Amino acid sequence: MSTQTPHISSPSRVPAHASPSGDGIVVGAGPVQVDAFIDFLCPFCKQFEGRTGPLLDELVADEAISLVYHPMGFLDGLSTTRYSSRASAASGCASDGGHFMEYLYALFANQPPEGGPGLSDDELVELGLAVGLADSSFAACVRQGVYLDWSSYVTATAVQRGVGGTPTVAVQGTPVPASPQTILVAVRAALADAGG
Repeated sequence: MSTQTPHISSPSRVPAHASPSGDGIVVGAGPVQVDAFIDFLCPFCKQFEGRTGPLLDELVADEAISLVYHPMGFLDGLSTTRYSSRASAASGCASDGGHFMEYLYALFANQPPEGGPGLSDDELVELGLAVGLADSSFAACVRQGVYLDWSSYVTATAVQRGVGGTPTVAVQGTPVPASPQTILVAVRAALADAGG
């Protein structure tokens, strides 16, 4: 069996609420799929979440979309500790604990500057405690790097799909500019196509 694409090794574990392909965390259960490829070290992703997050939350609450976040380790080279991958892995731990979105907001609210070490594992655990991840299994998951290979898988899969930067947004598989207006127009069009 020959394949044109290089094989991406599957992670040993995927977090709770992972997409069927395992390369993202699904929030909501609406008919239109919106994919958001993000990096927790990326300043533009923080801006995107600030500008577009409220709309996405509303669309999820209205059951219009299934929002799939793909937390990538894209910017590992811009920190001295592979912070992007560690934050991505920690978000997987947060998904296991049922607080993925709260943790995503906390990671962006406490985003470290590019070029430094990023947050330590202890600081990543502290952020979890602040959003309700008080279970010791969350701390253990972060400190043991349980989802580091998952983060690599998310990143490699995204690159294979043609994602060349973050944030990248797709609605029903079609890339759209990462702005609230364009996302809303695309979602409404997809809902109309689906007869919604």
